[in-house]
Amino acid sequence: MPVLNMQKLAVDFNLAIVISRFHSEITQKLLDGANERLDELGFPKENLTTVWVPGAIEIPLTAQRLARTQKFTAIISLGAVIFGETKHFDYVCQQVSQGCLHVGLAEDIPVIFGVLTTNNIEQAHDRTGGKRGHVGRQSVDAAFELISVLSQI
Repeated sequence: MPVLNMQKLAVDFNLAIVISRFHSEITQKLLDGANERLDELGFPKENLTTVWVPGAIEIPLTAQRLARTQKFTAIISLGAVIFGETKHFDYVCQQVSQGCLHVGLAEDIPVIFGVLTTNNIEQAHDRTGGKRGHVGRQSVDAAFELISVLSQI
């Protein structure tokens, strides 16, 4: 049985990023990291569509609309859900993660989950270039790898 791995990609495809405005001090860092990584990979700016939405809960519907245009090879979702004093955190995290998964499966398109779900703001900063890496950059790498692997199947 063959083993499928990441192959070098020609950057002649379209990519979308759906990003939540809520906790913009964090989400802007996610977007900045994603854009920096795309620049490093030589991805043309004209092949990127960035869509800002009010909060994380709006990401799946927006991703679905983008997927249904059939203009994009992958969609990256970026957002930040930070634990508060109520169970709202649990509901939002679950709905956003399941929504993104559903869009990817239903529309047959990679929907990369780059939504932070952290207990506090410090953990969010740790994931936007701090001691836990950079989820924006990692999401771009995940999109490229999945595009490559799925194109080989």
